Amino acid sequence: MTKKESNLENLKKDYKEIQKKYNLPDFEKLNKDFNIEKSAETETDYLIREVRRLIAEKFSNYLRFVETLLNPMNAPMSVFSIVKTLGTEEKSKLTEIYKKLLRNEIDHLELEISFSEEKEAKFIKEAYEMWLEIQKDFIEIIKEIKNNWDSKSEKNNKGYFG
Repeated sequence: MTKKESNLENLKKDYKEIQKKYNLPDFEKLNKDFNIEKSAETETDYLIREVRRLIAEKFSNYLRFVETLLNPMNAPMSVFSIVKTLGTEEKSKLTEIYKKLLRNEIDHLELEISFSEEKEAKFIKEAYEMWLEIQKDFIEIIKEIKNNWDSKSEKNNKGYFG
């Protein structure tokens, strides 16, 4: 068994303990969606905090992306191509996702300031439940972007780049 495998096995064992204690989602589910196996690379006495940070990191990336789509003031040109494909319904869904992600970001900041194992566990559970909700909306929005891509991106293809 390689060192990395043993670290991963130890991580799974340690996670199982906190999972039972706080009724957290399965390791496999969180790992699939949030790549929490990265925690195996970090030596810590506070595994629950590391798991929460990995979840929050993914949400933070999504928050920035949604924020850019909703307010593309200084966004790269590629973002404008995506924004043109969004309809009113998609923008409304993105606004709701944004509110949820922003709330999550605030909760994350609170935990960064003041550690509490119980609050860390609550964050993980609530974040996972939220992810299951917004994941469906993201998939629908992406499908709509792909459906509208050719028709809406061709209309304004006469931009000035000089």
